[in-house]
Amino acid sequence: MRPDPRLPATATAARLCVAVAAYGMALALAGCSVSGGARGQSTSDISRDTGGELGGNVVVFAAASLTESFTSIGEEFEAANDGTRVMFNFASSSALAQQIVSGAPADVFAAASPATMAQVTQAGTAAGEPTVFVRNRLQIAVPAGNPGGVSGLPDFAKPDLTIALCAPQVPCGAAAVKAFAAADTVPAPDTLEQDVKATLAKVQLGEVDAGLVYRTDVLAAGDSVEGIDFPEAAQAVNDYQIVTLHDAPNPATAAAFVEFVRSARGRQILGAAGFDTE
Repeated sequence: MRPDPRLPATATAARLCVAVAAYGMALALAGCSVSGGARGQSTSDISRDTGGELGGNVVVFAAASLTESFTSIGEEFEAANDGTRVMFNFASSSALAQQIVSGAPADVFAAASPATMAQVTQAGTAAGEPTVFVRNRLQIAVPAGNPGGVSGLPDFAKPDLTIALCAPQVPCGAAAVKAFAAADTVPAPDTLEQDVKATLAKVQLGEVDAGLVYRTDVLAAGDSVEGIDFPEAAQAVNDYQIVTLHDAPNPATAAAFVEFVRSARGRQILGAAGFDTE
């Protein structure tokens, strides 16, 4: 499997100023809603539904926060379906949605929020109704040892700390806006990144005192970072949705991959990665 390179993450100073203003504007308007649910199906059910007639490449555009879990799912899907090959493009959901709407060839889209999925469905490029397959919530990530002494969201407003956030237009950034609104805190980010992995990298490299990422990313990072829970995360839960695409080059295998993601085994892998599968 060959994940495609992700989009550049570094924001320019001008874009940073604009985005900080956007955070302030969005905080005044932030709300939170959770809908939908995940459904499980066994691997044997998938084989029966498809009749085992699968093969060829399936191209999956997936949110960056799904990198580790979807890579594992892809490997098991290939092993269970001889002759198939899963190829991933991991990036921010908003960037992936734009690529799909612009005509990028893909079979499956897995987005980190309903808002980014809506860009694809409203453009008529989805083959059916997207379904929620997992949920995720934010966690504060700090370098090992927490040198900045960060303890909660109010610390993100301190000018003496260096802070990394996802840009507001991507799902992890939109969730952060809701969390800060719930905490009645206006953050002072030093950098705004274009996906959650780029934000996490700033923390792992010790370039910032703290970042706001998903708990699944903190778990995937191992000992290089520490995660800090905060109560406002409950106000910013993200529903992840998945759908096959209307012009999928390999629709049968695409549908089988989606069913494998939603199967009992797929949910087990996602749950082990820290996603909420209930």
